[in-house]
Amino acid sequence: MKFLILSCGTGGGHNDAGRGAAEALRAAGHEAVFLNEYLGLAGKRVDQLICSLYMNTVTRRPGLFRAVYGLGRGVSSALRPLGLKSPVYRLNAGRLARALGALIERERFDAVIMSHLYPAETLTALKRRGFPLPPTIAVATDHTAIPFWEETECDWYIVPDTDTLLDFERRGVPREKLVPLGIPAPLAFAPPEDRAAVRAALGFAEGKKYILLMSGSMGAGDIEGFIRALRGEMDGDAHLIAVCGKNEPLWERLRLIYGSDPQVTVTGYLQDTARYMQACDLLFTKPGGLTTTESALCRIPTVLLPAISQCEDANRKAFLKARAACQGADDAERIGRGLKLLLPENAARMRRAQQKMLPENPAVKLAAFAERMVIMRDDPGSPGA
Repeated sequence: MKFLILSCGTGGGHNDAGRGAAEALRAAGHEAVFLNEYLGLAGKRVDQLICSLYMNTVTRRPGLFRAVYGLGRGVSSALRPLGLKSPVYRLNAGRLARALGALIERERFDAVIMSHLYPAETLTALKRRGFPLPPTIAVATDHTAIPFWEETECDWYIVPDTDTLLDFERRGVPREKLVPLGIPAPLAFAPPEDRAAVRAALGFAEGKKYILLMSGSMGAGDIEGFIRALRGEMDGDAHLIAVCGKNEPLWERLRLIYGSDPQVTVTGYLQDTARYMQACDLLFTKPGGLTTTESALCRIPTVLLPAISQCEDANRKAFLKARAACQGADDAERIGRGLKLLLPENAARMRRAQQKMLPENPAVKLAAFAERMVIMRDDPGSPGA
């Protein structure tokens, strides 16, 4: 079978989810075309403009980002009973629809999977115009229905859990289209078979406790203040790895401050996040949908930093409910709880909760579901259906 997976770069999580779906499909013997710069179908300038606008808002004005998200939710609620489509839909229904329709017609995909709202809006526009589409499967990358999902018309919606299913249903998505399989992640995110070997390959010193600090792919939040507080509580056996993502100004500032500190490593975008999650003893991270999923799959004890949006609030609640992560009221409490997770019995308790929440990578279940849906379309009476 031949699958098209669509994503775009407004946050690294959407691309990780799409990449996970593509890897799982290929592992199952299928062809998977992963288009992670979906907006580029309308031109490279469009992709760069929207992605840079998103990045600048998140990193420099997180309060504005939260306000815009809340406004979008309100607009979404107001438009639904009127049967009106949002500006988001209209922006994705023009040039993008023509380009995507031509791609699907030319390549004859068996199904389309999307880990972002934008291509779902485009596919909805094509469907409303009578364009012949293969099965369409949308993937939610947060534990909530973000604004405007309910105005799309995909065949199925993969959601993280039953709580998120109920949220989508309340927002107007038909229950029969909702499938609680989890958030797919790249297959590298898994419990380490030999943790000592992974640590050795990364050059970790024996006997040291390694703390991983991730602020999201855009490097958002008051990371400088948090590191300053954490560094004051670290003993000589601890080593901090601070990941700044694509936030180059933050990276440069931290390198100036901690470049000569033997207990701190500052890095930009981490190329091998999975191995670092497998090898480190503790993770501090904001509650992005993919980062929390990936941390649980790697079984790394996790402390959640403040959320920058309402969808991250929902992720935080889901992981706290499952005891797969913890939080604190302020930096001092977060750091204190994190250092307690370095104790073996506390770490083991959280790893058991993570294993219960995510016993396997949802990407594998998504691949099997997508295959089954194609079989059902082609032969409704087959055993696979």
